[in-house]
Amino acid sequence: MLAGTMKIVLGQGIFNTYGRITTIMILKLIYSIMRSLSSSKVLHKFSVAILLTFYCCKASPPHDLDDEGFVKIFDEKTLDGWEGDPTYWSVREGALFGEITPETIIEHNTFIIWQGDMPSNFELKIEYRVSDRGNSGINYRSELVKGVPFALRGYQADLNGGGKDLVGSNYEERRRTTLASQGEIVVVLSAKNSDSLELYKEKNKWIAREVTGSLGSGEFLKSEIRDGDWNEFHLIIKGNRLKHIVNGVLMSDVTDNDPVNRRMDGLLGVQVHVGPPMTIEYRNIRIKELH
Repeated sequence: MLAGTMKIVLGQGIFNTYGRITTIMILKLIYSIMRSLSSSKVLHKFSVAILLTFYCCKASPPHDLDDEGFVKIFDEKTLDGWEGDPTYWSVREGALFGEITPETIIEHNTFIIWQGDMPSNFELKIEYRVSDRGNSGINYRSELVKGVPFALRGYQADLNGGGKDLVGSNYEERRRTTLASQGEIVVVLSAKNSDSLELYKEKNKWIAREVTGSLGSGEFLKSEIRDGDWNEFHLIIKGNRLKHIVNGVLMSDVTDNDPVNRRMDGLLGVQVHVGPPMTIEYRNIRIKELH
């Protein structure tokens, strides 16, 4: 079930009822009034028919599917449905706004986390704008880190400002580190000794992997990323195949063949990273379940 939504199937129509609680309450009140005024069974049945027609055809929810089948999970006005430290996260000019100031330097990466249910297989589209010294990421299929508030462990679509060399790479936060750098097609291999993950890490990269192809030169890939402006991530996550696309360009492609350490479901969140003062903005956050 998509991110906190319910679907009611009536005939051949699917109505997304996320955010319809207020509508339902109003309809129940109208129904009660009409029922009390109904002096006959015929009138009673007629009132029920009117209410059902109104509910199914007129009460359009704010989170309907768009033309591509995506559902918005951020209303661009409030933090409803998201949970993070308000010291670092707010809504500003329609964007999910993360900021570190000289007075709020952090000791560990902190996330704002979507509280709705996440499908195992999905596409995610999300626009971001990052400051020149900023570092952030979009975590998915992740889990909470015990004892560390608003920390996540799991796959991450990495991004940064400035050099842009991290944008689109696949980094597993607090676990196997870099699975695929920007521009790599990678098959992640099964770790022979899964109890000692440190044995498979070298220079912040997971070494139990095979680079099977290239998606282009670093110069070309970075030229496709706009400096100081809005860019769009498109994640296609299905089974053990993880594709990170930025502005329509495939930046990394991972097939995770490590059944012990890979994750097939989990949480979604976005990050502010340890380091100097920075800002990161996210907007137009949409998700589509894949089957």
